[in-house]
Amino acid sequence: MARRRGRLCASVKLCASRKHIWRELKRSAGQGPRFRRQHPCGPYILDFYCSQAQLCIEIDGYAHGTDDRPERDERRDAYLADLGICVERLAAQTVLQDPHAVAHGVIVLAAELMAAKA
Repeated sequence: MARRRGRLCASVKLCASRKHIWRELKRSAGQGPRFRRQHPCGPYILDFYCSQAQLCIEIDGYAHGTDDRPERDERRDAYLADLGICVERLAAQTVLQDPHAVAHGVIVLAAELMAAKA
């Protein structure tokens, strides 16, 4: 079920901010932590996930600050924390301004988490 859902989500087009950071994360895949995009985890689909670091990267656009979205994000983050997954939320606007620098920061964070687990 999760595998099928993952395939369905992988076919969905990424928004601009996710597309830019994914391009940067893929470029560095051979040199450091590996990330997956649209990774299924229980009832959720994670924007980006590094299994070695147990790190989830979520790109939050404007909608994440409206209606009941903040509460839903909190429930999701708590669920992931119970699984031992660290969640890092990044503003889409920040990613669009400098995707290379944001991706570098994500890679450094993943490497630090991996080192701490070793």
